[in-house]
Amino acid sequence: MITLEPIDITDSKLKRTAELAKALGHPARIAILRLLSERNSCICGDITDVVPLAQSTVSQHLKALKNAGLIKGEVEGVRTCYCLDPDGIEELNDLLAGFSTNLVSIYNKNCC
Repeated sequence: MITLEPIDITDSKLKRTAELAKALGHPARIAILRLLSERNSCICGDITDVVPLAQSTVSQHLKALKNAGLIKGEVEGVRTCYCLDPDGIEELNDLLAGFSTNLVSIYNKNCC
């Protein structure tokens, strides 16, 4: 019989991974991240020109991505310019890569 070790769900790494996964939990947010990654500079224009949603909806998605640390926004006059936050993207990559590698390792060993 396999004995399972308890998992501390208050672990900061688990909480952060869940927070980032939640920030990625909407197709519009993925689209915004993809748009920002395709540009080599900040986007100061209207993201609604590319993402077909109301400005208020796009703003809420931008806020969620910014709160998660995946993008940065700087106010320039009446506009806010957005770009990827390199530290947040690197953290996302590290956490998800480690998580998925662990899943694959376990799956390959314990497949039914």
